[in-house]
Amino acid sequence: MAPSPELVTAALATVNDPEIRRPITDLDMVKSVDISPDGVVRVGVYLTVSGCPMRDTITRDVTNAVSKLDGVTRVHVDMDVMSTEQRKNLQTKLRGDRGPEKEIPFAKPGSLTRVFAVASGKGGVGKSSVTVNLAAAMAASGMKVGIVDADIYGHSVPRMLGVSDRPTKVEDMIMPPVAHDIKVISVGMFKPEGNTPVVWRGPMLDRALHQFLADVFWGDLDVLLMDLPPGTGDIAISVAQRMPSAEILVVTTPQQAAAEVAERAGAIAAQTHQQVAGVIENMAWLPCPHCDERIAVFGEGGGQAVADALTRTLGARVPLLGQVPIDLRLREGGDEGKPLVLTDPDAPAAAELRRIAAGLSKKATSLKGLKLDISPTRS
Repeated sequence: MAPSPELVTAALATVNDPEIRRPITDLDMVKSVDISPDGVVRVGVYLTVSGCPMRDTITRDVTNAVSKLDGVTRVHVDMDVMSTEQRKNLQTKLRGDRGPEKEIPFAKPGSLTRVFAVASGKGGVGKSSVTVNLAAAMAASGMKVGIVDADIYGHSVPRMLGVSDRPTKVEDMIMPPVAHDIKVISVGMFKPEGNTPVVWRGPMLDRALHQFLADVFWGDLDVLLMDLPPGTGDIAISVAQRMPSAEILVVTTPQQAAAEVAERAGAIAAQTHQQVAGVIENMAWLPCPHCDERIAVFGEGGGQAVADALTRTLGARVPLLGQVPIDLRLREGGDEGKPLVLTDPDAPAAAELRRIAAGLSKKATSLKGLKLDISPTRS
């Protein structure tokens, strides 16, 4: 006996849009359901835009979900494209009744998303590798995580996550690609093919950052990591202005020259009134391949020196969150788009990054600045 329309609809409710991460039935993406007496089911699905990169994924997921029902002999999925009115309705459904406003959701007083701005004083210290692996570790633990690749000139996060899809535009909203359960946006996704450089000045950098934060549909994230460019330039200032609640994570190497510059990157918090969540020392040592000794390739003590200096400068304790050893697999994973914390979670570098991620995840969200919907009672 062929399944009922109710059973087919219930099966379709288990299919999530790959970009929005909500059931296609909730998003009004199911156009039609036709069931033949011989068990052939034809499902019509609306795509948000023509040429949607998730077309094949949606077709596969719908087919798999409906095929599991008793009595189904074959599944056909027919694709159509939403009209302008349907896309506007979808935008309203996602954003609520506020309409297409350009607010940054993470900057609102009631936001429960914890934002980390990952900074470094200079390039080459592995800031992006740390960002990507922290995000992957958090996502693997069940958290909803996003990354903004705010290093406009030196964007590298898409490669490190193995992202090849481009964002999908729904009216004036941008649906970010997803890799390893991490939503990610980068200027590299909007460039023409090839390694074309980005030649922008301050105002354009600020505008790009605002679009990444306001125009992208992030959904309800637990954590947003922002991979900042090295130094204390335009982007760092824009983050402080647009996201004053963002906590700074400082990445350095043990080398004193790198530590001194990293200290400046964290000390910006004294002027912007941001909190420094801590310091991460990357490339802390090289495990000897022939013995149990640690080889201090870049010296020792830089991470703790930065933490101590920032503690004195800011008047609040800034901890050294961890020391990540050198591991060739960490670099290889970045080149291949496969974070080490996922491919070899027990490797020393991966274990330390997972430990740091767990520590950052456990910290409770403060109620400071939140408007509580309570009022005193009169006796």
